[in-house]
Amino acid sequence: MSQVNEVPVTPSQTYTDAAQVLVEDVRGMRQKIPNLVIPESGNASQKLVTAATVPPQFVELTAVAVRNSAALVRGGGADPVRTRDLMSYADAFLPLADELEALAHFIRHSALTARNIAGSDALTTYALAQRLAKRPETADLAPHVADMRNALGKRFGGTRTKPAPKPAVTKPSST
Repeated sequence: MSQVNEVPVTPSQTYTDAAQVLVEDVRGMRQKIPNLVIPESGNASQKLVTAATVPPQFVELTAVAVRNSAALVRGGGADPVRTRDLMSYADAFLPLADELEALAHFIRHSALTARNIAGSDALTTYALAQRLAKRPETADLAPHVADMRNALGKRFGGTRTKPAPKPAVTKPSST
């Protein structure tokens, strides 16, 4: 089921202003999320996948083994309490990430819908202008139609104006 939220934008507030306020809110969320780590590079997450995707049962079994075997205790890691806390963190915050990704998807879809409506209206206006430009009483639309056609480009059946060809340079013949 589609849901459209019409948020009134006051005359002194543009969509850009409204979106910027929301971006600031989202960025403010960063301070509220514990253990938030910003990736250092584009492939930082890929480097984590192997160990991050081991089954939770495996992690719990290792926590139990560390707790019950002094030989497995090592400095700086493998603390069963910390390990369980990290798994709890992951389980709790992954649904938030899913929700934010869904919201991002909905925002992209809403923007695409808005562009579709505006583009469809523009194409309808173009088609009407093309027809009207052929009539003597509205022939003054012809230059506008030509501009629209050029702006559309080849993808939409328009044409882009090409630069005038350079005059051919002829070499004087040596006889």
